[in-house]
Amino acid sequence: MSTTTTPPPARTTASRRRGLTARHIHFIALGSAIGTGLFYGSAGAIQAAGPSVLLVYLLGGAVVYFMLRALGEMAVRMPISGSFAEYTRRFLGRWAGYITGWMFAFEMLIVCLADLTAIAIYMRFWFPDTAQWIWVAVTLLIVGAANLASVRWFGELEFVFTIIKVGAVIAMIAGGAAILVFGLGDSTEPTGLANLTADGGFFPHGVEGMISAFVLVLFAFGGTEIIGVAGTEAEDPARAIPRAVNTVPVRILLFYVLAIGIILLLTPWHLITGEESPFVQIFTTLGVNWAAALLNIVVITAALSAINADLFGARRVVAGMARERLAPRAMAHTVRGVPVVTTLALLGVLVIGVVLNYALPDEVFTIVASLATFATIFVWLMILLAQVASRRGMTRQERAALEFPVPLWPCGQLFAIAFILFTFGIMVWESEYHTALAVGLGFVAGMSVLYATVVRGRLQRG
Repeated sequence: MSTTTTPPPARTTASRRRGLTARHIHFIALGSAIGTGLFYGSAGAIQAAGPSVLLVYLLGGAVVYFMLRALGEMAVRMPISGSFAEYTRRFLGRWAGYITGWMFAFEMLIVCLADLTAIAIYMRFWFPDTAQWIWVAVTLLIVGAANLASVRWFGELEFVFTIIKVGAVIAMIAGGAAILVFGLGDSTEPTGLANLTADGGFFPHGVEGMISAFVLVLFAFGGTEIIGVAGTEAEDPARAIPRAVNTVPVRILLFYVLAIGIILLLTPWHLITGEESPFVQIFTTLGVNWAAALLNIVVITAALSAINADLFGARRVVAGMARERLAPRAMAHTVRGVPVVTTLALLGVLVIGVVLNYALPDEVFTIVASLATFATIFVWLMILLAQVASRRGMTRQERAALEFPVPLWPCGQLFAIAFILFTFGIMVWESEYHTALAVGLGFVAGMSVLYATVVRGRLQRG
């Protein structure tokens, strides 16, 4: 693991236009954390683990927090364009920065494919006979236009999207609590705490079932690392990044653990089928159809928000790599602060989503979700390793002067690294993830060959 000389102080940044305020960063952080993984992917996690999925969300949330604190420590110290791709390049070597940046872009595109597919599935609520690929194509046109707008317009759009879905989750929790307390609705199914221990108990599929949910739960948290990318675009990174990162524990407890807990209290876990969002299904089951329709609008908004945020993160990292000659130079060109060539290239790749939803409408979500998990935890692992390496290159005085140091050093980082390696082990052990594993490793191998044959020579020539 290689180290480099001490990086420039946190206030020394690359010259670029910043159009995001602390308010934008906070809501982009929320937007990246609340998307299809929660609103739709949670159904698969519940099916695998039953009520014990709540423990998995807590464990996964702890991993996310330590990863983001590692990223936050480096981002406050060095708020540079390219974020963690640049940090891994500095502290782990050029190949590490290259593969991390491209893996993040790959992750964001795969997550976008999952979100595009989820929107098509949600639209079945009103248009059950319309082909999925049509909705994917329409959605792609909408988010494409949004991402070609200026950075500040992007931030404002994400702000509105996030207010809608955050308000909806809070309203769902409040409404679910009211149903439990006052016995509203006309469902014939049992509700209340008994649902957490009925139908096989808290661990209906044993500890193995809980472990098998790790992959889907970590998919739900994918994209949270965009805080580091968006934070370097902020007008005051040293203030905006810590505020965004420090809200993570509350967001996890409120939007994941509490929200999923309400769902499990209102609907027996074995009835959550995944044919629609669990957030919509609970109100359908309870006979509150107007609420189900309203929440379906919200989960579509949530997916749009997540696609918007993920494309933003991918294009910023790729543009940052282009400035370091780790990607074609044209991808660094910006218009009104927007890397237009990069954005158009990423949107072009997402056309694959239209094709997949045409050819494999029933299998596409499961395929892309597991592949997204591989890419997500790969990026998280590189962020954690880069932060560990950065600490090793510091003097004692530099460590003491850190403005936003990671907590529980080094135990928290070791826990997060071990958890990620364990999740990779699950993907190796369980055959249903072998396709995603093969594609992910194939991407790493292919990009590494490209680095060795083209990129490295370009860097050596200067």
